[in-house]
Parts: sequence; C-alpha cells; structure tokens
Amino acid sequence: MKFSLIAAIVLFALAQGSFSQDDTNLDNLSQYFEDLKNKVTQELTELISNQDLANQAQTFLDDRKTQLEPLASQIQDQLRTAAANVEEQIKPLAANVQAQLKPMVDNFQRQMEAILQKLTEQAQAISN
Repeated sequence: MKFSLIAAIVLFALAQGSFSQDDTNLDNLSQYFEDLKNKVTQELTELISNQDLANQAQTFLDDRKTQLEPLASQIQDQLRTAAANVEEQIKPLAANVQAQLKPMVDNFQRQMEAILQKLTEQAQAISN
C-alpha cells in the first residue's frame, strides 16, 4: 500500500513535466489518482471490517487471559501469605507499644487534670 502511494507520487513527479501541456494526459493522471484513492480506501475498509482480524484479536486476548489467570492466583496467594506474616509481626509490636504508651497517657491525663483543677481553683478565687 505504501509502495503504491510512493509509486504514484514518483509517477506524478515524472509525469508533471511531460504532461503539463497535455490536458488529456492530465485528466488521465487525475483519474488514476482518484482510482488509487478509492482502491486504498476500499482496502483499508475491508481490512478494518474483516471479522477474521477481530476473531484473531479476541482469540489472542482469551489465550493471554487463560495464561495469566494461574499467575494472578499465585500472586494473590503470595500476597495473602505476606499479609498474614506482617500481621503476625505487627500484633505483638502493637501490643508492646500500647503497653508502653498506657502509663505515659495515664500520667499525661493526671497532669492535665491537675492543671485543670488549679485553673478552676484560681478562677473561683478571682471570682470571689
């Protein structure tokens, strides 16, 4: 198809000089290019609408899906195993952090309560 277009362009370039004076030959050349355009359009339309090409593409996609499904299943299994391992390692760590933070949070709460109590007492003293 590309070769036909290149050949037509070369033919047109060669013909331009020798046919420029002759209207009949110029009309023939115009008709040739019109026919060539129509032929290329028709071939492309047939190629695009060709059901065999669509069926081949669908078959290709189905084959790849069939090949990839076991791999996807293996990856899911590996991810489940990895998630379980991470969870097993994080649970004790989270429990340890929570155990260490509880006394700190309790101490912070007591300090805040004491500050709030002092502020309340000072506010009452000022209001009296």
